[in-house]
Amino acid sequence: MSAAEGQPNVAPTRRELWSRLGAPTDQVGSVNDPRTHEEYGVRWNEKWIYRRGREVVRVVLWHRYDLLGVFRVAPDGSAKLESAS
Repeated sequence: MSAAEGQPNVAPTRRELWSRLGAPTDQVGSVNDPRTHEEYGVRWNEKWIYRRGREVVRVVLWHRYDLLGVFRVAPDGSAKLESAS
């Protein structure tokens, strides 16, 4: 629960996250793709990729409509989980 609001923390919807982050530069997979991949310790079937020039700076991983994580990607390729709210 969020102490400030007294309500459970709920992951943003796809629409809310799209509105906040903008359209991804690239997308891999889809909500209906039965194939899954593993990256950053999570198994996903849709990945939104955000680039600055050619450099990947953020990825958003989904499994169907469930948000798995928003990751900030460093120049060395390492990633850090960001707050999605």
